[in-house]
Amino acid sequence: MTAEAIETRGFETEVARLLHLMVHSVYSDKDIFLRELISNASDACDKLRYEALTDASLTADDPGFRVEIAIDRAARTLTISDNGIGMSHDELIANLGTIARSGTSAFVEQLSGDENKDMNLIGRFGVGFYSVFMVAGRVEVVSRRAGEAQAHAWESEGTGTYTLRPAERATRGTTIILHMREGEDEFLDPWRLKRIVKTYSDHIALPVILKAGADEGQTEDETLNAASALWTRPKSDITAEQYTEFYRHVGHAVDEPWATIHWKAEGTIEYTGLLFIPGSRPFDLFDPKRQSRLKLYVRRVFITDDCESLLPGYMRFVRGIVDSADLPLNISREMLQESALTAKIRAGLVKKILSELEKRSADVAAYRTFWDAFGPVLKEGLYEDFERREQILKIARFRSTKSGDDVISLADYVARMRPNQTAIHFITGDAATIASSPQLEAFKARDVEVLLLSDPIDDFWTGAGLDFEGKPFQSVTRGDIDLSLIPEAEDAGEKAAEAPEADIATLIGAAKLALGEAVKDVRVSKRLTDSAVCLVADANDMDMHLARLMRAAKGTGAADAPRILEINPRHPLVKALAIRAAAAASADDLADAAHLLLDQARIIEGEGPQDPIAFARRLSDMMVRAVG
Repeated sequence: MTAEAIETRGFETEVARLLHLMVHSVYSDKDIFLRELISNASDACDKLRYEALTDASLTADDPGFRVEIAIDRAARTLTISDNGIGMSHDELIANLGTIARSGTSAFVEQLSGDENKDMNLIGRFGVGFYSVFMVAGRVEVVSRRAGEAQAHAWESEGTGTYTLRPAERATRGTTIILHMREGEDEFLDPWRLKRIVKTYSDHIALPVILKAGADEGQTEDETLNAASALWTRPKSDITAEQYTEFYRHVGHAVDEPWATIHWKAEGTIEYTGLLFIPGSRPFDLFDPKRQSRLKLYVRRVFITDDCESLLPGYMRFVRGIVDSADLPLNISREMLQESALTAKIRAGLVKKILSELEKRSADVAAYRTFWDAFGPVLKEGLYEDFERREQILKIARFRSTKSGDDVISLADYVARMRPNQTAIHFITGDAATIASSPQLEAFKARDVEVLLLSDPIDDFWTGAGLDFEGKPFQSVTRGDIDLSLIPEAEDAGEKAAEAPEADIATLIGAAKLALGEAVKDVRVSKRLTDSAVCLVADANDMDMHLARLMRAAKGTGAADAPRILEINPRHPLVKALAIRAAAAASADDLADAAHLLLDQARIIEGEGPQDPIAFARRLSDMMVRAVG
């Protein structure tokens, strides 16, 4: 072969970083490299089986799918081969030279440069093909795509570059040859490989074969796994370990599933579902491109893992497979999106998942693990799925002014509502600040619990007009709150006297005149007990936190709609200003004070003064008068 036929390419930056970690890895569970290669081989066979539905010639010469393992102790090589779909020249570059999967890219972004921390990340994330460099000093990949005559070879030592060249391969598929590092001879031991395959790949639905000659006396090929689809076996015959390894196979994960849901639906439509809820949050859960990736089979023939219609977006964390007996074997991906049968399967899957979550929610500690990881995503269903809002509200959990570090259900909240309380009160905003918001003061004084909602989706579903057991949701930062019918708490303490009503009216009039269109209104507050001022939205206006989110999303500096400025007539500052207002010769004497009150309210809400320079001048002038 001429030198011109060999291409030398550099890995993209992210792959280079990942390979450096693999090459220098001291991670103890190196078995994962074989599991990942067998899993990839299985996926390649699934993809070809699907393509052969419309082009039978692709598999006519070799219809029996398999994965083969061969050992050459003299050459110190381990070879894994499959007769799946194979890869073209460009696919070798895309799959082995670049980070194609968003999850892998997110993994690389977590790399800190600290070797110990980065090694721990390996255990939290399936690193796929690149894990071979933990045990191999050089790797050769020879692949021929089904339907093509030319094969290509990819080769690398796991450093900064790889080479590509034309190659010979008699049939379709991929062969991976690992040239083992010194000290990794255990992976050339047939008994070691048998144990790894039995432990991690017994669920693979095609035979994993150890080629003859791997060990003394082995004159025939030996199948190492059960080679039957796991979901077709009776649940009583499947161990927890087998479920876990199947989850890792279909989910490309290394953690253990938080929940396994395995059932067969019978009746008007028949299908089998084997679903998993992960034990930890994937790195890319909130990636805008992330979608539900269930594998769809029809009578055990793989169809697709890219069918958005099987699960709604708010269940995108679920992994697993669905095998239908009723869908046509040659169904296209376009037809899937519009199929009435698919819609029925989707409804069944969602119902089963929500029922399982409701059942498991009885275990408070275990359910907290799920909710912390996936609650923010599941709550998207409150906004998107009108039909199932009631079910989702039942299993939703929230922080509140009384929950401390725990979370509560809405049933818990309703059970301890105060006498005459008619609504479920909530506040949205940043988790670090909303618990100390001045809008909560009157609620705390009356021992009224308030939900603390800090996920971005909370601003959207709370505006959808929902209720729970007949109790509507009501924001504490919108409208004119009236808590007069709810008795004050026993330890509320004695209230300070209010400023005279006439003086307060004069102060409010002066403030309105001074602030003009900067505020929608100025009024006496029924929310405040300790703070001097706060801003609230009118009942028909957008919630303030949602308005800020929308403004940030648009990337504009446009101001929100004017808000209502509420003042506390019991606060010493407001009382002093009321006295001054009564004695003032004109409203202009209170203009600076009114603007300072507004800026103070804006700062409390996490915003800056409308005019920082004017704010600083007014504050300086007031301090001069105070100390003069």
